[in-house]
Amino acid sequence: MAEQGAVCLEPQTPEYILEQIRKYADERIPPGKLHVVTDTSDYFKVDYNDVVSVGEDLLLIRGHAREGRFGLDDEPKFWVKRAVDLKTGRKKILKLAFFERFEGKIGEVRFWFFRSPKKEGRILQAIKGHPNFMQGYAVTDEKGNVLRVLDLVEGGTLSSLISRAGEDHETYFYTRLPEILDRLIEAYEAIGFLHDCRELHGDIRRDHILIDRSTGRFVWIDFDYAYQTEINPVGFDLYGLGNVLSYVVGKGDVTIQDLREKRADVLDSLTDNDINIVWANRVMNLAKVFPYIPDSLNNVLMHFARGAEIFYDSVTELVNDIKMFRDMMCKL
Repeated sequence: MAEQGAVCLEPQTPEYILEQIRKYADERIPPGKLHVVTDTSDYFKVDYNDVVSVGEDLLLIRGHAREGRFGLDDEPKFWVKRAVDLKTGRKKILKLAFFERFEGKIGEVRFWFFRSPKKEGRILQAIKGHPNFMQGYAVTDEKGNVLRVLDLVEGGTLSSLISRAGEDHETYFYTRLPEILDRLIEAYEAIGFLHDCRELHGDIRRDHILIDRSTGRFVWIDFDYAYQTEINPVGFDLYGLGNVLSYVVGKGDVTIQDLREKRADVLDSLTDNDINIVWANRVMNLAKVFPYIPDSLNNVLMHFARGAEIFYDSVTELVNDIKMFRDMMCKL
């Protein structure tokens, strides 16, 4: 029962919105300054303190998300907004419709890439409740733009976890890597589940794995990239998983530049066949750099090297090989 004298405001009215902003953002916006957005076609015009109204949702914009890849921490992603749900006060990520297309090659294989908000919306429905994926839902604004309202995953990236490891590589390999691999295997199996749903992640990389602070689980984010290719339809996802694995095993990227500065003795033993098939400056044959890496693990990495003659066809094959190495480590 409402308290005596309390005024019950109708949802979606300016008075209700202003009251919710005062309640959850502790801001008093003059009625004449309230800007409610129902058409998000031009995402540059959706700015701080605007309220996006779509369906039953009222989302107060608090700024832009920023790109964390390759250290570009100050690079804004103007189509991805930080927001507050004015019905609950919970922090959200709001992704507006953004489209781009480009073509790329991995070795001799050609891929066509594009962003698809609808595809990300489908995936959010397919993985609802799965602990290894970000959660959220898709809504459509008055112009038919597909927006995604996402729960905030509290925690840092996989890359930040690895970069903070202060011990030498050999100590890391024997003491920390096994536990990290266990969580990574679970995350890889989640991608296998996605493929079983006939969907692709599309942009697998280390900063698209967040570590849930409350559970410790590895959580995949950002599914709006899609791709087409003339070969194995899950191939690009598999290449991404291989790159993430090499980063985790190597305790960071092992590059030709770093070896030239710190381990020049290793360079003479390397050939083109030892290099990452995607990234021309990264070493995939890590056993030549760290001789204690056993063949059971290094052979997995070599499936993603230029010299590879056999490639993985599925996540299951990749995971089974990683598990064989983990079983061996448990016996040591």
